[in-house]
Amino acid sequence: MTDLALRRAPADRERMLGLLQDYGVYAGVTVLILANIAFTPHFVSAENFRTQAVQVAPVLIVALGMALAIGSEGVDLSVGSVMALGTSLVSLYLGYGPWIALIVAMLGGAVVGLASGSLIAHIGVQPIVATLALMVAVRGIALVMLPQLKDVRDPGMASLGSGDLLGIPYLVLIAAALALLVGFTVRRTTFGRQLLAIGDSRPAAQLAGLPVRRVLILVYICSGVLAAIAGVLATARLQASDPTSLGNLMELSAITAVVVGGTPLSGGRIRVGGTVAGAVLIQLLTATLIKHDLPPSWTQIAQAVVIVLAVYAARERGKR
Repeated sequence: MTDLALRRAPADRERMLGLLQDYGVYAGVTVLILANIAFTPHFVSAENFRTQAVQVAPVLIVALGMALAIGSEGVDLSVGSVMALGTSLVSLYLGYGPWIALIVAMLGGAVVGLASGSLIAHIGVQPIVATLALMVAVRGIALVMLPQLKDVRDPGMASLGSGDLLGIPYLVLIAAALALLVGFTVRRTTFGRQLLAIGDSRPAAQLAGLPVRRVLILVYICSGVLAAIAGVLATARLQASDPTSLGNLMELSAITAVVVGGTPLSGGRIRVGGTVAGAVLIQLLTATLIKHDLPPSWTQIAQAVVIVLAVYAARERGKR
């Protein structure tokens, strides 16, 4: 092999790793869609596409908040428990009207995010430790508020969960609007630029005079609010509040969507479009395995494999 070929080999490998990290999720979604078209009966139908879109909406909303946390070089493991808290609060306050219940649920998510952000920003607790502690505590609080499954009987919630506008379900419209909002925030606002600077290098951001603590607290508040909204939407779709199971392992799905979408765990970068595609990939993967009569445990194994591959690609690319 010539010297020129030896010099080009690492560059070609880095280019391939970069393409895999940036566009691999879109290729994965395309492959899954084509495989389902070929091998899954009744996959190509308006009803199936509607079902998949509705089911992916809560995952996407949680993943958007997770993307903000990971972009700041952190993580939020409490999102599943915040969903459970949201469903408990909705059930308790629905008698005052669905809008009041939604606002109370969002406030609950904001309080959890404030607690996480304060532990991280002011006390210096590692994000994984702070949010792990709140994951356990918040789930317990949700179960104290609502110890068992409870049916949700409200016309407003029923309309939110099953209604549509011009054929597009409300849940999908809300998820799309939130994705656009987060994308705009990351790319076009001072808060977004500060967040990415902190994720890239927190010491440098502090030396530059950026409000590091305030930004970190706002990041986790946003994550908490988004998780609470996802909990409310899941409750509206299911027409039931179940803090025992709602949101279980949601943090795994959210992290998978974010990392596979090209957002590095090292922070400093957020790919909102990739996160959307990552959430779609997780939903299609889950639906494919279920439609072919494989147990749900295979979905978790597949997600773990996808995370390892995505992190490996990012790590190898970062070495160069």
